Amino acid sequence: MQEQFLEPTQETGAALFRRGIPGEVVMLNLLRLREVADYSNHSELAPGASISGREAFQKYIDHTMPYLLESGGELLFLGEGGQFFIGPHDERWDVVMLVRQSSVERFFAFASDPGCAAGAGHRAAAVMDSRLLPIVEFAGHDITGSG
Repeated sequence: MQEQFLEPTQETGAALFRRGIPGEVVMLNLLRLREVADYSNHSELAPGASISGREAFQKYIDHTMPYLLESGGELLFLGEGGQFFIGPHDERWDVVMLVRQSSVERFFAFASDPGCAAGAGHRAAAVMDSRLLPIVEFAGHDITGSG
């Protein structure tokens, strides 16, 4: 079975801080969802009847959106994924999401807000595997950094 990635580690968090990103960061999220949400570790959030991973992830979005907006962030893109056009033919991602935050510090403040974290069980119930890539726009569309 392929390794699954659901949460950041202390090492990846420290590495993100060491990048020293000045200003905005966009988080590229790739998510593979469960057919049926698994609330076994978050029974306090479980709905009365079984729901799909997609429905559970929508509950997560609905819960966290006010915290994201309050923190200065915004949801730039939320869309349906699928198989890669260039990439492993047997790999698929159900949901693709781009979230912009004004800074790495504001991103961590948003993610660790107790009110926001109270709904994280919906994400855990929904997501089978994920990738989260912090990206920064090149100034003036110049990948060399020379302007």
